[in-house]
Amino acid sequence: MNWIIIALLFLVCVFIGYIFSLKYRKRYNFFRSLVLLCQKLDVEINYSRERLKNLFLNFDDKTKRNLQGLDKNFLEYLENNKSLEEGNLFKNINFLKQNEKDMIFVFFKSLGRSDLDNQSKELKNYEKRFEELSSLATTENKKYGTLSIKLGVVAGLMIVILLC
Repeated sequence: MNWIIIALLFLVCVFIGYIFSLKYRKRYNFFRSLVLLCQKLDVEINYSRERLKNLFLNFDDKTKRNLQGLDKNFLEYLENNKSLEEGNLFKNINFLKQNEKDMIFVFFKSLGRSDLDNQSKELKNYEKRFEELSSLATTENKKYGTLSIKLGVVAGLMIVILLC
């Protein structure tokens, strides 16, 4: 019975480390999807000239999933014709820093507000910014994502050693 409790404590520590690593993986996937969103919007706005709502609806499912509901929140804003608020845009997204939220909020607020050439320039500008954030998130994911799992394993081993 004692060994079962020790094994469960070890597994709980590893699971906690895994949960912490998910934050970094979500950030990595989120910013990578934002870069893809900018690229798709730039191409589609320049060539198909489709409405924003249809562009967001036709976005692929994997990238939509990685945006953590940001696209759905923006579509709600487009359908309701109300003012875009940061709290509504980022509901259920808690892994972003405030300066990242501010930049993303301004990006979504500026979509569809200018002519074709200026919108394309803005999209390219934001794409570069999101690529920088994506590379930073990649570095953090490699560094801290695996570190948190390893720390969970080490903490679990320490508990096993102390209880044996």
